Amino acid sequence: MLRRFRTGVIVVSAAAGLTLLSACSGTTAPPAPVPGGGTGGGQGKLAAAATETAVKLAATDVGELGKVLTDGDGHTLYRFDKDTAKPPKSACVDDCAKAWPPLLSKGDVQLDGVDKSLVGSVTRDDGTEQVTVNGWPLYTYAKDATPGDATGQGVNGTWFAATPQGGKAKSTSDTVKLSAGEVDGVGAAVTDQDGFTLYLFTKDSKKPSKSTCDGDCAKLWPPVLTTGDVALDGIDAKLLGSVKRADGTTQATLGGWPLYRYSKDTAPGQANGMGVKGTWFVIEPNGCKSGTTASTRTAPAKPATSAPAPSASSDPYSY
Repeated sequence: MLRRFRTGVIVVSAAAGLTLLSACSGTTAPPAPVPGGGTGGGQGKLAAAATETAVKLAATDVGELGKVLTDGDGHTLYRFDKDTAKPPKSACVDDCAKAWPPLLSKGDVQLDGVDKSLVGSVTRDDGTEQVTVNGWPLYTYAKDATPGDATGQGVNGTWFAATPQGGKAKSTSDTVKLSAGEVDGVGAAVTDQDGFTLYLFTKDSKKPSKSTCDGDCAKLWPPVLTTGDVALDGIDAKLLGSVKRADGTTQATLGGWPLYRYSKDTAPGQANGMGVKGTWFVIEPNGCKSGTTASTRTAPAKPATSAPAPSASSDPYSY
């Protein structure tokens, strides 16, 4: 059971707290075609043959997401965190590709509000050519019934509407929030806007702030990313900061430490990442790592959603 201490909610810029770290004891234009030979930043060439129905990419305002990519029918286009952009590679095949149909093209792509230098393609395992933007393969979502739908946003924490620059769209209601509270078996902890426990990684540094968790590590331990203000509840605004990651995104920090979720926490109130590999720890509201080794790492939850605590030996990406 998660119990939060509330001292009033404030919203501050993540950059505002960079100067003070906590002391912890012990640690649109008309559409234009892209030539079939366009490189899209070196991400593969689109085949020269024309299709009967030209593929179109447009920058379109979709609800709270703002401007995102849509196809010629106005359907929202998505990117998948388990894909890679450098080099472009799709990890969505078979049943995944039925739920998330790849945007395929055999020829030119018509553009509306999209930089043609970002557009390219990647050859899928079945030999078809999938359109990419800034290296990221693009998909529609089978459950989007009408143009303007974006029901795939945030699905499984890995699917996001793609921006015209190939980034992840963020809803205006998705403001990052850090709250002070308690997690059973651990004690004082920081949670995010969804109630999930947040962690620090002792192989990072806090002075200066630097994240060393990239690639597969960042899939297992998703960084807390922010594009603007961060709401605080029971946390000193002077401890809040941010750091630029290797991929150019901005990660929230507390007491200088970059913040992460743990992908094996499947419900709010869990702390399965506490103590993993002796390098991952729940972060306390004062910006310090938790000094508690939880004997039971999962708070009471429904059996269907509760996940057992992972052992260090079975966790290949616990750096």
